[in-house]
Amino acid sequence: MSDLLRHDVVVVGAGPAGLAAAWAAASRGKRVALLDDNLAAGGQIWHANSEESLPPPAKRWLAKLRKTSCEIFTRTAVVARPSPDKLLAETADGALRFGFDKLVLATGSRELFLPFPGWTLPGVYGLGGLQSLVKSGLSVAGKHIIVAGTGPLLLPAAAFLRQRGAEILCIVEQAPPARIFRFGFRLLSHPSMLATGLALRARLVHVPYDTGWFPVRAEGDGKVTSVTLTNDLRERTYDCDMLACGFGFVPNIELSLLLGCELDRGFVRITDKMETSVPNIFCAGDAAGIGGAEAAIVRGLIAGAAAAGATPAPHLLFSNRRWRRFERRLARIFALRREIHNETGEDTPVCRCEDVTLRNLRRYDSWREAKLQTRIGMGSCQGRICGPACQHLFGWRNDSIRPPVLPARVDTLIEARKKNP
Repeated sequence: MSDLLRHDVVVVGAGPAGLAAAWAAASRGKRVALLDDNLAAGGQIWHANSEESLPPPAKRWLAKLRKTSCEIFTRTAVVARPSPDKLLAETADGALRFGFDKLVLATGSRELFLPFPGWTLPGVYGLGGLQSLVKSGLSVAGKHIIVAGTGPLLLPAAAFLRQRGAEILCIVEQAPPARIFRFGFRLLSHPSMLATGLALRARLVHVPYDTGWFPVRAEGDGKVTSVTLTNDLRERTYDCDMLACGFGFVPNIELSLLLGCELDRGFVRITDKMETSVPNIFCAGDAAGIGGAEAAIVRGLIAGAAAAGATPAPHLLFSNRRWRRFERRLARIFALRREIHNETGEDTPVCRCEDVTLRNLRRYDSWREAKLQTRIGMGSCQGRICGPACQHLFGWRNDSIRPPVLPARVDTLIEARKKNP
């Protein structure tokens, strides 16, 4: 049986929100454990394979955190909750149990993939996925790449790939021009974001940026060689080597649901102090609302202070309300057009793990029924890719979360069944 590691506050997720929450609690004298399943802290937004390669903001937060007594556990994935005040995690060396008085969930978000013909071809990547691979050593020098999807991260992704030697053929945003204009106007109240956006566009000045367009087809023999785009009135096809495509983000709420936290419009329901519906459990970052690193840090600071028994600073509460309004505007501006769903061919795989096509799913009325009959969501991703796709295609929700919340080794599952120490 694994030893019990007891802490006052356990923070799950070491992205911007988790780092801020851990520091806010530890700087107030609490015994804090920060857990993350990646090789290094930073989360997806500051993703790196080692501390040395982290971006400057992440290094600054880690430096602050190392001045406290906080313990950082990387390559540590929480898979179950064996009792109300304990978590079971899997590491490379075996299972660990973490006991806590207060728990902060900062589990972040992941990319939303929507199926279209050819989306499973080699060479079709998620925006963040391709960037992570490039940071890990994949060369894109000389590659002809299309960047498509929706949201403010299209420009940073294109700029990053171009900096690594790629030729960006075009940047394609599915939101119509009027919405993008409104977004630019709204950024006047966020000067730092506006300056960043203008600087990125200047670096991509000769790259076409088309609004109202989205990918409908990727073709190739063994790998993608061309991508067809549409604005729902006409089509155009580009020869390319890669397609980097992302239709926004969905929150990682599986652990929150396992713990019994209530949702609000797909996100974890929270109070102004980041309290969830479950006593002693707080939530910060993208799982509570997707607004970027700055918003996540604000929420992390509030959650960490509240978990430590302190009253969050008034300016943080004010800032959080401001970010909430910004997030609602973002959601409206970059809401997915219905036409995107209409382009999914009947023989297009929706579940890549179990090879379940759209045609296979048409006859069912719910996620549960389709899962029982087709095995959708039962592959290695456990529905993290096809689940959100089905929600957008059919309105289905996966309301049944059971441990383990991530794929786990047999010995870890055995540990979960043992009597609590």
